[in-house]
Amino acid sequence: MDQGVIYFPSKPSIIASGVVGGPLEKKSVFAADFDLLLDDERAEEKSNEKGHKQMALQACQIALEKANIKERDVDFLMSGDLVNQMTPSNFLASTLGIPYFGLYSACATSISGAIVAALLTELGASKYALAGAASQHNSIERQFRYPVEYGGQKPGTAQWTVTAAGYALIAKGQMNSPVIEAATVGKSIDLQQTDPFHMGAAMAPAACDTITRHLKGRGQSLSDYDLIITGDLAKVGLPILQECLIKEGMAQQDVMKIRDAGAEFYGDDQTFLAGASGAGCSASVFFSTILKGLNEKKYERVLAVATGALLSPLTVQQNESIPCTAHAIEISMK
Repeated sequence: MDQGVIYFPSKPSIIASGVVGGPLEKKSVFAADFDLLLDDERAEEKSNEKGHKQMALQACQIALEKANIKERDVDFLMSGDLVNQMTPSNFLASTLGIPYFGLYSACATSISGAIVAALLTELGASKYALAGAASQHNSIERQFRYPVEYGGQKPGTAQWTVTAAGYALIAKGQMNSPVIEAATVGKSIDLQQTDPFHMGAAMAPAACDTITRHLKGRGQSLSDYDLIITGDLAKVGLPILQECLIKEGMAQQDVMKIRDAGAEFYGDDQTFLAGASGAGCSASVFFSTILKGLNEKKYERVLAVATGALLSPLTVQQNESIPCTAHAIEISMK
């Protein structure tokens, strides 16, 4: 087996998904494909963190309703977020009552969860598994950057944490559903970037490493995919990734077709600086618009690459560098 590349002969399927966005996310270019858009940032709860959990719960419930599956029928829940000790995900798990893997890959958490769910399905240990992630703007911003009330100014390289949740229901291979054919588990890549307001630059090398290893392991090239989309490199990080891949010898015309969820999330609205980030960013885009494109046969084969900056408030305060990872799943419509 090639390093970090996993193959799924049984073709685990993504049979349903649920995506919920917050009020500002109504401005997203992807909003029309979201299942629910909230009018209240806190989802009518008393705190940002409780709203965070509630939004994730709604996304899970939507996915289950679409598949006509009850919580008791789900074998495993894979979830994570960016709040201390993944508190919203832990309360989500206690509410659903499903055996729970708490996963942290920062903004790459949704895809790390999908990989674990596919592995459990491949092994025959799971009939149905929920995998996903969520982020809530206020709860994340005040932890990793500044309290919203502080009104601190940010540079143009900074990204906006989205309020969104995306969860997918993964099951044994089923007809007429997108299947996960392969995955590549990301390495932790640290090129000594220390600026938490420049995450795109920190994460781009990790995305390059994962994409390069996936293509090598699969014996494929960029042109074998209808779409390669990364998660929240945003408008600064995406060009860096493209430059890295060209240096790896990949054809420029193929490299320039790579898209990024964070770069596109809010369109050209300069309010959101370099674009979107947060564990809910790629989760909401991958599990809505991209799955819709596969189901509607717009795409036959997609490589979804979620990127995560593995920083913490502690490491930021100590001016440590930012290790990053990128996890990828190859999804096809057979």
